Amino acid sequence: MPKIPINPAGSAPPLAPYSAGVRAGNAVYVSGVLPIAADGQTVGIGDVRAQTRHVLQRIEAVIKAAGGTMADVAMNSIFLKDLNDYQAMNEVYAEFFPGDPPARFCIRADLVKSEFLVEIASVAHLT
Repeated sequence: MPKIPINPAGSAPPLAPYSAGVRAGNAVYVSGVLPIAADGQTVGIGDVRAQTRHVLQRIEAVIKAAGGTMADVAMNSIFLKDLNDYQAMNEVYAEFFPGDPPARFCIRADLVKSEFLVEIASVAHLT
């Protein structure tokens, strides 16, 4: 089964050698998405809601470029710099998964840059 890299328009420049996503069969694997704009600047410094919204919009762009929707997301791995941001992140997250939400986990982690408050990686299964 061939794997197809997915790098939709508007993707941030990668901080390392990776694709924004990869489709393999009906599965789409979305790399950990950080709050970075297409110009390389950090989005929403100090605002976990703005950063979460941007991250989920970028995940949505990868899933859409692969031929799916957010309803196809089966698993999310969520990394928060500060667990005190958990509720605020969840408020935005719920907007993107209003029906049957995917499986997920959320942990506190040091992220690549100090201004990053959230990172999310996803797996979708296209129908």
